[in-house]
Amino acid sequence: MKRQRKEQRQGREQRQNSRRDFLKTSALTAAGLWAGGTWSGQWTGRRVWGSATQPATEKLSLAVIGVSNQGLWNLEQLATTNQAIVALCDVDNRNTGKAREMFPKAEFFVDYRQMIDKLHKQIDAVLVATPDHSHAHATMAALRADKHVYCEKPLTHTVWEAQQIMAAARKHKRITQMGTQIHAGNNYRRVVEIVQAGVIGKVHTVHVWAPLFDVHWSGEARPKESQPVPEGVNWDLWIGPAPMRPYHEVYMPQRWRGWWDFGGGGHADMACHYLDLAYWALGLGHPKTIEAEGPPVHEESTPKQLRVRYQHAARGDQPAVKVTWGIGHKHPDDYDKDKMPDWGAGVLFIGEKGMLASDYNRHQLYPEADFADFKPLKPTIPDSIGHHAEWIKAIKEGGQTTCNFGYSGVLTQAVLLGNVAYRSGRKLEWDPERMKLPNAPEAEKFLRREYRKGWELV
Repeated sequence: MKRQRKEQRQGREQRQNSRRDFLKTSALTAAGLWAGGTWSGQWTGRRVWGSATQPATEKLSLAVIGVSNQGLWNLEQLATTNQAIVALCDVDNRNTGKAREMFPKAEFFVDYRQMIDKLHKQIDAVLVATPDHSHAHATMAALRADKHVYCEKPLTHTVWEAQQIMAAARKHKRITQMGTQIHAGNNYRRVVEIVQAGVIGKVHTVHVWAPLFDVHWSGEARPKESQPVPEGVNWDLWIGPAPMRPYHEVYMPQRWRGWWDFGGGGHADMACHYLDLAYWALGLGHPKTIEAEGPPVHEESTPKQLRVRYQHAARGDQPAVKVTWGIGHKHPDDYDKDKMPDWGAGVLFIGEKGMLASDYNRHQLYPEADFADFKPLKPTIPDSIGHHAEWIKAIKEGGQTTCNFGYSGVLTQAVLLGNVAYRSGRKLEWDPERMKLPNAPEAEKFLRREYRKGWELV
């Protein structure tokens, strides 16, 4: 009888807590604090709903998955935030020497699942710098363990995975950040201010372009021969959720982007960086339509060049916007290089009153004669303390990052839809609520993938 009464009391308390959480969420939603599908209000520390904040002087305990190449660079950035790196994880032990030398006290793992299980209570946050095909699985494992997550771009390998990760971030109310590091640059912030101040009028067209930076973005035909797995490489864990195939040096450690099973080519690699500026400045969400053109589709490998056209609906008093992105292409037609600098990559906003060109580090208004008297605006977006530092600060003090998974998940989906349009050969209509392509249901097979047995995401 006592046990029954205890269980009844616990049940009442759980229902009351659930109702309180629901009412608080509802109130925040009504107040506009639950924005963009992610938590954007103030919560602090490891708990939610107003519990005490961790002291600012207390170090976070961080784990990093993928610690060579880009992962090593991320580790170097985290080192500047003066937190505690307690765990390192990588399936390729050939290139982990530098990271292990930097953090000799950090425990080293090959399998991130074992790392999270063993150090569940010690780890506060996780940084994911694996190849794209493992992003969602490593990120999901961390979110389910109630860890804050920073994940390299693109956030996921498929459109469907991005939807699952956004939902998990909302459910667990974690502080998240996608690794579009240029977002923290002051030049991007000044461009956003100019566009949002209406200096060039209402923007109706944006052209974005970049050259081929990496020769390994296209894998071409799959090697017919296999090679012995090198000592120090756990090939099974590197393959992870992807279909198993024999080891070959063309895939790792750096050439995986050129294969559909592992990456999305130069488009998925660079579009998140360059399209970010247009999405931020114009407040863009999901595109209505997507179409792409490039070389003949290869079943195994990604294209060296790609051009994608997005159509976005009007937002409030802002008109519909056409966004064109090209990787491996020269300037768009609207870019008159006789009147503008010959920038090899950039973003060109076209508005009713003029144009604004930008790359990572500079921007210029055109026609120059029309803006000869233009004076720099008073900054309204604070300078960044650093992309990684923003994430750490938000974890410790509350708030949210500017590239949280609510924002970057939608951006990632738009980018990956470009590859879906290319591979399907169709102009796509996109229904994000139902995760459907109403005019091309046959293309929906490219929205997600089949996982190797034992690697299911949900």
